[in-house]
Amino acid sequence: MATYLLEVSYTSATLAALVKNPQDRIQVVSKAVKKLGGKIQGGWFAFGDSDVIAILDMPDNASMAAFALAIGAGGACSKVKTTVLMSAGEAMSAMEKASTTGYKPAGS
Repeated sequence: MATYLLEVSYTSATLAALVKNPQDRIQVVSKAVKKLGGKIQGGWFAFGDSDVIAILDMPDNASMAAFALAIGAGGACSKVKTTVLMSAGEAMSAMEKASTTGYKPAGS
């Protein structure tokens, strides 16, 4: 399973609908995540740049992309941002591989 940070901003119409009829959207969307083979580790309503922040475990990038596309296509959100999260071990492996690429910055 891969882990992702999901940040969502609602449209003003969606916020108005939630004010009129409050609901825990984390519980609602967890069903869609489960259908794709994933799980929401945690979800929080926030204020600032994002209205909702969640940490998800998904089987692969395609599953996470499918979920993000479904949210974006639904029209209730003005922004859907997904960030892949790596464990310290995965980051160390990437650092080790980076040293073998032979890449040289411009001008070196």
